[in-house]
Amino acid sequence: MCLAVPAQIKKIDGVIAETDMAGTVVRASLLMTPDAKVGDYVLIHTGFAIQVLDENEALETLKIFQDMQMIPETEIP
Repeated sequence: MCLAVPAQIKKIDGVIAETDMAGTVVRASLLMTPDAKVGDYVLIHTGFAIQVLDENEALETLKIFQDMQMIPETEIP
């Protein structure tokens, strides 16, 4: 089974984004999502942002992950 996790882009340097994934800083390639920008939520899988997500959808998914205890309890907006 493969899992992709929503993360918010905090900084972009070329095609590499620094993202916040439930409180953890994760670097991911934006080669598959060239229109992504700082502040966007993206779905990250194996080091690549594979899709730009609607913010509400991303936050709902993170809440589900918290409820399943797959990610630590952090403050989700």
